[in-house]
Amino acid sequence: MRCARRTGFTLIEVLVALAIVSIALMSALGAAGQGTNNVGELRSRLLATWVAENRLAEHRARADWLPLGLQRGTASEGGFEFNWLEEVIATPNAAFRRVDIRVFAPGEETHTLAHLAGFLVNAPGTAR
Repeated sequence: MRCARRTGFTLIEVLVALAIVSIALMSALGAAGQGTNNVGELRSRLLATWVAENRLAEHRARADWLPLGLQRGTASEGGFEFNWLEEVIATPNAAFRRVDIRVFAPGEETHTLAHLAGFLVNAPGTAR
């Protein structure tokens, strides 16, 4: 007499497989969510870098000779508002000044989104 043998999966095996698949999908979903959060931060940092580069480019284009010290202001880039802080520092060469520009989100001066350092030249023969 032959014994009837069943093939297939038991209910326990199916439940274990579903649990493993659900854990894998949840971790993939969490990784995708983290990537989405990083996109917003990267966009803010990119736009803040453009704000800093624009500030330095404007000074160079106007041939500004800025006074030593701190200056604060706001700028809009990509539909977002940013606060900037410029620190003008003397250098050993009197014809140059260093400009450190830091850009922050509005109302937040503890988390720097962008930092740019550049130099301005006081060309000889220019009246300032």
